[in-house]
Amino acid sequence: MDRAQKEALVEELGQIFTDSGVVVVSHYAGLTVAEMQDYRAQMREVGGTVRVAKNKLAKIALDGTPCASIAGLLDGMTVLACSEDPVAAAKVTQAYAKDNDKLVILGGAMGETELDVAGVKAVAAMPSREELIASIVGCIAAPAANIAGSIGAPASNIASILETIEEKAA
Repeated sequence: MDRAQKEALVEELGQIFTDSGVVVVSHYAGLTVAEMQDYRAQMREVGGTVRVAKNKLAKIALDGTPCASIAGLLDGMTVLACSEDPVAAAKVTQAYAKDNDKLVILGGAMGETELDVAGVKAVAAMPSREELIASIVGCIAAPAANIAGSIGAPASNIASILETIEEKAA
């Protein structure tokens, strides 16, 4: 890798570190190529990325970014999982590490907040952005549904009373 390629990689990693809602750092020693491809595919499904980069270049890219505090985690065979959704990368990495003991979570960062292993697990337990949006929409729609039901209930009651009277008369 020549100097221009290294500079391009550092710039790309710096952009990823700046734009990501969460970055999770893990050791991946012993993962097969197929396992790594599976991990990447799972991350891609939620809009995240998995990157393996030289630690020295990643540390240079981290300088000046909000998640610069994770530079100390970059030692050995590390893989970086990133996503704009603050929960997605942590969820996928946690689930994958649970099923595959070769992937060991070291920690991560959520913006300027450094996360240890327990922090990554806590973030992974949080609802995703889509789940939160669905919950909020449900909370907003519930009163409207109740009002519509209340408005429609008297008409329904009158109709059933009229039907009962009609049946008795016949």
